[in-house]
Amino acid sequence: MTEQSPVLVEQIDGVQVITINRPEARNSINTVTAEAIGAAMDELDARADLTAGVLTGAGGTFCAGMDLKAFLAGERPSIPVRGFAGIVEKPSDKPLIAAVEGYALAGGFEIALACDIIVAARNARFGMPEVKRGLVAAGGGLMRLPQRVPYHLAMEWALTGDMVEAEEAYRASLVTHMTEPGGSLDKAMEIARRIAENGPLAVRATKQIIVQSPDWNLEESFDRQRAISEPVRGSEDAKEGARAFTEKRAPQWQGR
Repeated sequence: MTEQSPVLVEQIDGVQVITINRPEARNSINTVTAEAIGAAMDELDARADLTAGVLTGAGGTFCAGMDLKAFLAGERPSIPVRGFAGIVEKPSDKPLIAAVEGYALAGGFEIALACDIIVAARNARFGMPEVKRGLVAAGGGLMRLPQRVPYHLAMEWALTGDMVEAEEAYRASLVTHMTEPGGSLDKAMEIARRIAENGPLAVRATKQIIVQSPDWNLEESFDRQRAISEPVRGSEDAKEGARAFTEKRAPQWQGR
């Protein structure tokens, strides 16, 4: 893609790096940007040589949410199946890490919440200010936030619409790693590379179980888990992992 593209995508060491590239608009999301992020999610899911993804923003800002100018012009920055920004309703099946610099506001916060791990610079600020405008944060934030931080804290953040500093988000364990400004992408890539060293089938199944299991009842939970884990146990990669361990070498994954 060219530098004029609203989303830049590159592959590094088994990681799909997705950069929202509209710094002049604080990386806000219009329809073209949503379509491009969705296409990057599709590519990440489809390619056997990619195990994880990192999502970040250009120019020192993660994402300021929906592009209001585009919205007033009649655009809906949402795509079928994946929803707003091409991610909030159906993120990738593979692990996603958000690398947050500057603002992650409104829909931008909801994009970060759609990721599995959040790394943030000390200058990062999160917030769902929709209630301040008489609106509802309908991009998944109200559903995901209480799963990430304690209930009462989620209520305070959502109902006041106030900004949340990176330090507070880190104390609440919403942010798992905090860096100096400019360092979030490097830290996110460090984590993503460690994930990508592991068996790709096992990584994908592990995320699937963690995401889906809260909806399973006790009686069915192990049967549901077996349906996901047993194909991995019987895979060539599982045999290769065991061989590599006994032979004291790095495994050579095939993704099958």
